[in-house]
Amino acid sequence: MTKQERINFIIRTLKELYPKIPIPLNHKDPYTLLIAVLLSAQSTDARVNIITPLLFKKADNPYDMVKLSVDQIRDIIKPVGLSPMKSKGIHGLSKILIEEHNGQVPKSFEALEALPAVGHKTASVVMSQAFGIPAFPVDTHIHRLMYRWNLSNGKSVTQTEKDAKRLFPRELWNELHLQIIYYGREYSPARGWNLDQDIITKTVGRKSVINAYYKSQKKS
Repeated sequence: MTKQERINFIIRTLKELYPKIPIPLNHKDPYTLLIAVLLSAQSTDARVNIITPLLFKKADNPYDMVKLSVDQIRDIIKPVGLSPMKSKGIHGLSKILIEEHNGQVPKSFEALEALPAVGHKTASVVMSQAFGIPAFPVDTHIHRLMYRWNLSNGKSVTQTEKDAKRLFPRELWNELHLQIIYYGREYSPARGWNLDQDIITKTVGRKSVINAYYKSQKKS
C-alpha cells in the first residue's frame, strides 16, 4: 500500500464505523464547551460530563461565573482534578471575556490561546467543535494512533498535529479527529489492546509496533 492508499483506507474505515459523530463533551454554546474542554485536561470526558451540569446550574455564562469565587468554582470541579489551576483559569478567562470580548468566546486561535489556562489543544477543540473552523486537536488517542499507523514519529504532539494536517484533507479535519478518538477508545486503546479487532492498525500499522505486539502476546 502507498501512503495515499493507507490514508484513503483509514478515512473510509472511520467513515463506515462512525458515520455520525457526537461531540464527547456536553455543552450548549461556545462558552460551556470552552469550560468543558478546559476541565477535561488530564480527566475523562465521562467525569467532566458529570461535573459540568453542577457548575452550569450555578453559572453557564461568564457574567454569572465571575460572581462565584475561585474557591466556590474549585469546590464544584474538584472531582475532575487539577482544580486549583482550573478554577483560577475559569474565573480569569470569564473576566477577560467580559472585559475584552463582550462576554463572547472569540473565534480566533490567537485570542483563545491568550486566555488563562487555554492552550493550543483547547483552542483547537473550540474552533473546530463550536465554530466549525478546520482544526486538528491532538489528544493522547490521536497521538498514539498516528504513531501506530506509521503516519507520525510520535516524538511530540506538535509534530503529530503537523503530520495529520499535512496528510488528511482539510475539509475532513473536524470530523476525522473525533472519529480517530472514538476508534482509539474502542479498537486501539493503550492498554488491553487486541490487534485482531483493530482492523486499521492490522492493515496499515507500523511493522515494529505490530511485531512488538505479537512478541508480547507470545510471552504472555
